[in-house]
Amino acid sequence: MQKIKTRWEIAKNWQLIHPFLGAVLVIITSYTVARRLLHLFQLNNTLWEWIFVPVVGIALYFLLIRFFLWCFKKLENKWKVTYKWEMIAIFIVFAITGSLAGKLAGPLTEWIGLGRNETHGFLYWTARIFLIFPIYQVILIVIGWLFGQFQFFWNFEKKMLKRLGMGFLFR
Repeated sequence: MQKIKTRWEIAKNWQLIHPFLGAVLVIITSYTVARRLLHLFQLNNTLWEWIFVPVVGIALYFLLIRFFLWCFKKLENKWKVTYKWEMIAIFIVFAITGSLAGKLAGPLTEWIGLGRNETHGFLYWTARIFLIFPIYQVILIVIGWLFGQFQFFWNFEKKMLKRLGMGFLFR
C-alpha cells in the first residue's frame, strides 16, 4: 500500500479512491471488450465463453494498464497538476464524459425528431455527432468539478474552444 501511495503522491487515504477506481474501471472495460469480441466471433453460450472471456479480459487489462501508464509519462510534464493521483482523476473524467456524451446524444437526437428510423442514416449520424460536442463540453466541466478538477478542466475547455475559433466566448 505504501508503494502505491508513494508512486501516486498520495498524502491522504481518501485519495486512494482514484487509483482503485481507475483499476476497477479498466477491469470493467476489459471485461466489456472481451464480451463484445466473444459475441463478434459468435462464441457466446459455448464452452469457449468460459475460457475466452477471462483470458482475453486479463490480457486486455494488462495492455490497457501499460498503455495508461505510458500516457501518464507522456502527459506528466504537459498537464500542470500538483499530484500524480490527479492525473488518474483526469483520465477517469475524460472516460466518463466521453461515454456519457455519446450515450446522451442518442436520445437527444430522437427527441429533436431526427430519430434513427425517421431520417436517413447520414443525417442521423451527422446530427448525433454534432450534438455530442456541446454535450461533451458541459459534462466535462460538471464531472471535472465532481472529481475536484474544475480548474484543470475549465482551463482545458477555454484552450480547446480558443483553438476552434470560439475564444470570443471567454472575453
